[in-house]
Amino acid sequence: MNYKIQGAIRKNRKNFILCAILWIILVIVFVAPFSYSAFQGSHEGKNFITQVPFNITHPFSALGGIFTSGEAIHGFISFLIVFTVAYLVVFFIGFAKTAPKNEFTDFEHGSSDWSKRGEQYEILSKNKGIILAEDNYLPLDKRGNVNVLVVGRFRFW
Repeated sequence: MNYKIQGAIRKNRKNFILCAILWIILVIVFVAPFSYSAFQGSHEGKNFITQVPFNITHPFSALGGIFTSGEAIHGFISFLIVFTVAYLVVFFIGFAKTAPKNEFTDFEHGSSDWSKRGEQYEILSKNKGIILAEDNYLPLDKRGNVNVLVVGRFRFW
């Protein structure tokens, strides 16, 4: 189970930053204008439908209006909490879908990624010989059996 979380974190490092930036932009561009339009509609008697497009096109004035009037902050914070919870649910669903299916999901077939800390170099060479995989060669000057079994297919078209 631990490999799934580590694999998903490794795969999504850049996406964490992008999702945080997207959250900030959505809060400024949509959450603040909608909450301020709702405040203007209920407390100032303005029409909510006509205020939303104006506040979306002027998001910083809507954000400033929220903090200048003390009553609009409560509505903004409650709408922000609802938006953040919905955003986190969608984020964690996407995060869970990118988790690897098994422990060897991103390993290349036929590579030496199965070995730990250079174990393969007790037998193989990393410099010259018959190519087995990237940075893995079967040395020609090795004593004993140097037979190689190739499993798979060779495509050359």
